[in-house]
Amino acid sequence: MTADLVLKALEEFLAQAAARFPGDTAARRPGDRAPFHWPPHPISRDFHITPHAWSEEAWIEVEGERTKVQIARSPSGIFGRSERYWNEAKGDSVEEVLAGIEQGLGELFDRQTAISDTLGWSGRFTASVRDLGPQEWVCLLYCPVRDIGHECIQHIESHASAGIFGPAMVRILRDKVHPWRRCAQWAVLDMFEDLPSFFPEPRDQDKAVAAIRDFIAENEDDYARAVYKAGVVLGGHICTDAAADALLSLLSAPHRIGRRSAIHAAFHLVEWRDHDRDRILKAVQAAAATETDPQLKAFATGIAADIEAQRFDHVSEPVFAEELQTTSSV
Repeated sequence: MTADLVLKALEEFLAQAAARFPGDTAARRPGDRAPFHWPPHPISRDFHITPHAWSEEAWIEVEGERTKVQIARSPSGIFGRSERYWNEAKGDSVEEVLAGIEQGLGELFDRQTAISDTLGWSGRFTASVRDLGPQEWVCLLYCPVRDIGHECIQHIESHASAGIFGPAMVRILRDKVHPWRRCAQWAVLDMFEDLPSFFPEPRDQDKAVAAIRDFIAENEDDYARAVYKAGVVLGGHICTDAAADALLSLLSAPHRIGRRSAIHAAFHLVEWRDHDRDRILKAVQAAAATETDPQLKAFATGIAADIEAQRFDHVSEPVFAEELQTTSSV
């Protein structure tokens, strides 16, 4: 596997997305990540249900699939388990137990369907994400079920030294087509906190920095807090000369989402570049003097004062009116 092949697979995926969502290029607001664990904890163990207690059986149907459920009765209640899917439930009646099994399988099946839908495959994906490859992992970062992307982050990071992901990750940051791109872009930014793992050469790191800079400058929404995250990555993790120059240039970004990100990140940039304190402080002070948005003007003024006083914490960043009812985190 090479970086070119991973990038080619991503380009094909994005081309297919453009065909699947014709004319729909606006970024969609993703939900928060809901951690998913399978198989769930076997509740029968907590009540010491013995093997011979599973003496009855029932059947359920979930998404057209008929599944056997073993039933056990005890003084503690009624238990059900699907051995095929390692799923259990407890209740006061068989009906309640079966409903619990159905709910658990529904969550599993929804996740499997989300994987197939994202990749453009038919049916449910019933294998393990770890059994996929680099091409699929980078594409699944776009999955609107963000825990799936989180799982892919773990696999990508464990193979970072292979040197095959960097160009595709930069391409994701520059994507303006896929409606669920904020999921993938946040994931890339999270991994770029350790940029040298993906780009050992400084020249290649500068290309990633340029992509992060342009991402902040060009996107006027902060869905998934991706723009805010991008500033943190530049100012709190990369912190090279190129990152510092990029971040300070963003103090005059064309929209206030980008400027907020840069103002906040400037505080953390000083933590890593104390030798650059005067230049950073003067840049933030100049931004405060010329800022036209009242909230950002107050924010920049406060950050400048915190930098000058060498405080360990900074004033809270403003939340804009349109964000109050629609926020999304990691």
